[in-house]
Amino acid sequence: MGEGRAALFLDRDGVINRERGSHTWRMEDFEILPGVAEAVKAAQEAGLLVIVITNQSGIGLGLYGHADVARLHEYLHRQLALQGTHLDAVYYCPHHPSQGLCLCRKPGGLLVERALARFHIDPSRSLMVGDRQRDVDAANSVGVRGVLVAPNQKLMPLLQHEGMI
Repeated sequence: MGEGRAALFLDRDGVINRERGSHTWRMEDFEILPGVAEAVKAAQEAGLLVIVITNQSGIGLGLYGHADVARLHEYLHRQLALQGTHLDAVYYCPHHPSQGLCLCRKPGGLLVERALARFHIDPSRSLMVGDRQRDVDAANSVGVRGVLVAPNQKLMPLLQHEGMI
């Protein structure tokens, strides 16, 4: 069957867009971090799929809806396209822990597992970048190496340091 593809998994808030310390669903609060498009493009040029895995518990809390998340992600896709790159997929969990346990919320690995299966990704060749321990735990639970970063950190130096690009 051969080995699967390599992927770069990214958390959203704090990795792709500025972590504000509260839920981000309004367009005016969604600030794509400097260098994100450059890092995504470099990862893809290195042969990596780039996939976002994010918890969006504000949906479960009733703060915003799926349409709000879709609007931000469409904007993100448009901004990346303007710089000649794209995301291969975005997976998100809409649940909040107060609603009980779900399988898709990080630190659970279900969303990463779905991407692994859909794109035939080799977890041992892949990396997850997140700004919370739950991101690392989700990756590690399915055999993907997770790297914990400070919120709003530049991606390019990290990807170079990790040998991904």
